[in-house]
Amino acid sequence: MTSTDRDSAHRAHLDRLQQAYAELLEHSGFDAALIYSGHARPQHGDDQESSFSAFGHFVHWTGAPHHQHEWLWIAPGTTPRWFYYAPTDFWHLPTPPPQGVRAACLDPTPLSQPTTAGALIGAHPRVAVLGDVPEDAVPATATLNPPSLLHALDELRLYKDDYESDCLRLANRQALAGHAAAREAFAAGASELDIQLAYLAATRQRESELPYQNIVGINAHAATLHYQHYATEAPDPLRSLLVDAGHRHAGYCADITRTWAALDADPLFAALIEGVTAFQQRLIAELAPGVDFVDLHQRMHHYLGDLLADTGIVRGSAEAAVASGLTRAFCPHGLGHSLGVQVHDVGGLQRDASGTPLPPPTPDPALRLTRTLAPGMVVTIEPGLYIIPFLLAPFREGSERQAVDWDRVDRLTDHGGIRIEDNVLITAEGHTNLTPASALDAR
Repeated sequence: MTSTDRDSAHRAHLDRLQQAYAELLEHSGFDAALIYSGHARPQHGDDQESSFSAFGHFVHWTGAPHHQHEWLWIAPGTTPRWFYYAPTDFWHLPTPPPQGVRAACLDPTPLSQPTTAGALIGAHPRVAVLGDVPEDAVPATATLNPPSLLHALDELRLYKDDYESDCLRLANRQALAGHAAAREAFAAGASELDIQLAYLAATRQRESELPYQNIVGINAHAATLHYQHYATEAPDPLRSLLVDAGHRHAGYCADITRTWAALDADPLFAALIEGVTAFQQRLIAELAPGVDFVDLHQRMHHYLGDLLADTGIVRGSAEAAVASGLTRAFCPHGLGHSLGVQVHDVGGLQRDASGTPLPPPTPDPALRLTRTLAPGMVVTIEPGLYIIPFLLAPFREGSERQAVDWDRVDRLTDHGGIRIEDNVLITAEGHTNLTPASALDAR
């Protein structure tokens, strides 16, 4: 998109939200909505604040994921009003006023100090107050976080328009630059901490601006799915690197994972990376409206079973590996999730705007998306293969022990695991990979 096209798409996005909110408020019996951004709170017994991310429905309008003490007033037939927090302060630099399309469409009004829902609502009846607001701070005439309205707004966020998908595409572009820098640092022998710093430098962001804490796991650390540390020294020998890292653009999140084999890696590990990458691309090729994501998750396990059998890790058939639960010991997480202004975006586990739960199957409790795919959804596709000893122990010690070549497993234990993740937009014609295919050579 050109900047002019992007501005037009942005206006269309805000117009869409205004029309949708008007319909949903009328349907829910409210005259207006007041959305609170939220704010950070001090750590217990300290004056330092915890990290903060603004309420998703606030970010959906404003693209401001780190703004605190701010409100958005939305009433049908009037211009939405953004009360942005800009105190006169010598401790912190005040938030600059909204610019561009947001300033033109959201009627920015500065707040010199934090204010309450009651002060903004005044005498207005039938207002829905949305966000992390104390119940006793909401006037009796208003309703705090009405579930039916929130379910409907979650459903609205599930479907991205042209502006949103472009923001996600731009976030992916920046994140991919970081992944390339991470790979270069690893090849030069860098530690996890140094790889993280290389990623931040390449993506031009602070850690506090990341959509989630980056996962940078060398060797066995790659088998901890949400590995949270950054070792300051590189191990010897180097076997593998897994980087799960993202970027935000105007509040929208990229969530990309890549895995690389080091020169000292077992050749079997490199073959497994190629295999996971191949069936990840096969799964992406199957994305289209009408596809049941739970069924696609099940196919992931069959493809994983095929790979384990083809590489000799599993001695029996792929079908037997799936039926016994063995593939779930090698990959205990779900195939993917919805993506938007939150990394694990809302609406993935409800049937529709009614909010009726659509829980994951019993064998797959970690699956975060159980919907039938439709145009406008953006999903991650992130199959994995990990050597997690305590998950494999029941198979090593039980009746299935002959079904696995444990010597091959043991060769891979200090390599950790593999995950390959792209972000994909579902379109009327099929899908568009927002994590470009040209980046495959960076895996």
